[in-house]
Formats: sequence, C-alpha cells, structure tokens
Amino acid sequence: MPPKADINKAGWEQGDFPILCETCLGDNAFVRMSKQEYGRECGTCTRPFTVFRWNPGQGMRFKTTVICQTCAKVKNVCQTCLLDLEYGLPVQVRDTALALKNQAPTSDINREYYAQNMERDMEGSGGLPDTRRANSAGKEMLKSLARTDPYYKRNRPHICSFFVKGECKRGTECPYRHELPEKNELSNQNIKDRYYGRNDPVAKKILRQNASTLGLQPPEDQSITSLFLTSLPEAATEQSIRAALVSSLPSVPPTAFKSVVHVAKNRCAFVNFIDRASAEKAAEAWASGVDIDDTRASVKWGRSRPKPGAGGGAGPSTSVAAAS
Repeated sequence: MPPKADINKAGWEQGDFPILCETCLGDNAFVRMSKQEYGRECGTCTRPFTVFRWNPGQGMRFKTTVICQTCAKVKNVCQTCLLDLEYGLPVQVRDTALALKNQAPTSDINREYYAQNMERDMEGSGGLPDTRRANSAGKEMLKSLARTDPYYKRNRPHICSFFVKGECKRGTECPYRHELPEKNELSNQNIKDRYYGRNDPVAKKILRQNASTLGLQPPEDQSITSLFLTSLPEAATEQSIRAALVSSLPSVPPTAFKSVVHVAKNRCAFVNFIDRASAEKAAEAWASGVDIDDTRASVKWGRSRPKPGAGGGAGPSTSVAAAS
C-alpha cells in the first residue's frame, strides 16, 4: 500500500473488492457494486475503510460492508454478515468448537492499534485462524453444523416499520416486507457481540440445539452442575484430565472448575463446576465428545443427589457430590 500524504490517514484502509460469503454476494453473476473510499468507520476497530454497496438479486435489499478487511481477515468472516467464511456459522460457534480464544481487545484505546499491527503481520499470510491444534471432536461438530448451501432468504428486505404501526400507505409498491416481527431471543443482535463471539443469541441457539440433539439437554434440576466423562484413556490422571478440559474450554475460566474426580478403575471422571452456567457451556462445547490424550471421551450430564431417606442407589452417573 503506497504511503499516504496525510499522516493521520496512514491507518485508514483501501480495498478493491470486499471479502464476502456466497449468500451476501447473491446469485446474480453480473452484480454491480458502488465503491466509496473511507465511507464509514469499521464497526469493530473504528478505522475508516472502503465501503462497498450492491444489490444481491431481484427483490432483495441493498447490502453494504460493515467492517474493514483487516478485521474480517483476523476472524475469517464476511464483511457484511460476520459469519465464518468456511463453515457459515457465527464466530462464537466456531471458536467454541475449535477452542479458540478471543485475543482481540474490546476497549476503544487498543482496538485501532491492534488492527494496525494485525494488518502488518498478515501481509501475505491470509490471516486465517490457526486450527492445527484443534481437537477432532470440535472439527466433527463444525462439519455437522456447517451451512454449505447459500441461504438467500437472509437478503430479504427489512420489515416495514410503518406497516407495523399501521400507517404504511404504499401497499404493494412498498419495497419493505409487510409482516409483523417476531419477538424472541434473536430480536436483539449487534455487530460487536457477533464479531467477538460473546453473548450472540444466534450462536447460543445453535449450540443449545446441537447439544439437545446429541442427548445433552440440560436437566430440569438446576442444582446439577456436574458432567460425567466415560471412555477415558488408561494412562489418564486427574491432572491430565483437568489440563485437557481447561484448554478445550477457553470461554470458561479455570476457576469455574470446582473439582475433577477421576475413577481410574472404571476409566471415568466426574467434572464439577461452581455454577450451572459454566456446566451448560461445557456441555454445549463437548456435545460431540472431548479429546483427552488423543482419546475421544463421551460426555453426559450428572444426576441429582438422592434425597435423604429415598430408596435405591445413585447409579454410576451421579453428580460429584453424590459420588464422593
């Protein structure tokens, strides 16, 4: 990139073509784009960048890029929808499955500095996330959840706000959709949560549905905060199990692991968490299993502690408190 005359614009980004997924680009092979240099600030790093605007197809709404190319390369996401370019999934789902830790700063002071350093480091490298150390269970989980076909329904026009109020007078000539919006957990979405992979309602729904499909639906008893691991390697120890679990769950702090009880004779272990939220995050991340010393371990929810005076044993899948 040639040096700019104005030193204050040295960190501003110029581009010739956007980084887009197939869905956002549309099915029109002769799509036309408008280009505006430094048209807006990036939605994540706040640096001015080149904005592209286009219509992906007939009856669709005009789309535009919302983040700069540097931020898109750092996360390997589309500049418009901010979904992963390889799997078509939210960043939070991909990072949870591959145990990737978010290293991008979120404060206003460091974001632009971080983006400039990453732009320099990624010259010629492509900037794809390093997945070489990801476990095989996480990769299989992503393959099963991946969206391989484009979903052009996502490019439909927005809902007409005047129709919702009952004041739209355009009728069939209105370029917006005439339907009432649905109020649910997906109603509140924003760019930063999608990009940084935190509190993304779409990702939470995908992870929750995947865990329920694989038999890890959270039990109704909120006191259950333990998971039961089976098929552990024979050489596994409590320390090696804890180290493998902590490294495979970067979204949960190590202090959230209350205890790990290893039963070497039966090649199983009980993992107890300090709260229910951490246990649910672990269950969603380990829905396809967790790799411990190159061995796939199965994961199940623990059972509740038997009430005093109740007959029958706790069974092999009881919680840590009941087992110990």
